[in-house]
Amino acid sequence: MALHVIVGKGPVGTTTADLLAARGHEVRVLSRSGGVSTGAVEHRRVDAADAAALTAATAGAAALYNAVNPAYHRWTTDWPPVAAALLTAAERTGAVLVTMSNLYVYGRPAGPMTPDSPLAATDTKGRVRVAMWRDALAAHEAGRIRMTEARAGDFVGPQVPAAQSHLVRQLPALRRGRRAWVVGDPDAPRSWTHLPDVAATLAVLGTDERALGRAWHVPSGAPRSQRQALGDLSRALGRAPAPVSGLPWPVLTAMGWFSPMMREVVDVRHQFDQEYVLDASATERTFGLAATPWDEVVAATAGAPVGARV
Repeated sequence: MALHVIVGKGPVGTTTADLLAARGHEVRVLSRSGGVSTGAVEHRRVDAADAAALTAATAGAAALYNAVNPAYHRWTTDWPPVAAALLTAAERTGAVLVTMSNLYVYGRPAGPMTPDSPLAATDTKGRVRVAMWRDALAAHEAGRIRMTEARAGDFVGPQVPAAQSHLVRQLPALRRGRRAWVVGDPDAPRSWTHLPDVAATLAVLGTDERALGRAWHVPSGAPRSQRQALGDLSRALGRAPAPVSGLPWPVLTAMGWFSPMMREVVDVRHQFDQEYVLDASATERTFGLAATPWDEVVAATAGAPVGARV
């Protein structure tokens, strides 16, 4: 088994580290604050924007995973130096660079998004992600690095903090039977990606040569609107579905005057006012991966026994 280095110890980095370790790999997690090493996973304190330190910590690795998660409103300042350092480390060490990304690169989709959909982002965060992808792909095509990228929908699962999941943050309201206030159209179909499926996809991309030089979507269940998904969670909690309403955009815009995070949400309004669905058939067909059944995802997220009626 080989050494796999993961940059970032948030939900994606931690879940991926645990999976790779369970499969017998040597795993090293790098983060600015470090962590407590165990027999399965080594933690080191490394600034992801420090190319020299990142290179030294990646020496001998088969794969280098970008699971960094800058603050939503700091993407334009925090991502470029980190992305550049990751490219440098990948080039100097020969490790495959596996980047965890999202669907922002596609802008406002005209239908289900595939890895071949146009990179039509017009918002600030989407353009940052497009630039990162194009820089990495150019380095790959020039023979300087080997790279691949995973893209996922909205995260769901018990591993995801409430602040990072449109569904998980509603659990307190659902447990009390109170109205859930959501961003955007409550009835627009959306793709929800179970975090363990993200880790399973990243683990394959970092170990299979067929992944190189292109992006792959993480297998996700059939689309569910926010209203449907929250109803499923309510039933898993043993309650009747709570009422669900969309927060008016003028209210969110006004909140943005005081909250940098909310300003960034308004900037990607197009993700919430229409169908926002991914197609992961290429990943499923190529690697034999499949999304976790939705009833299992709901039960795990709600903390209900697997097999609970949803």
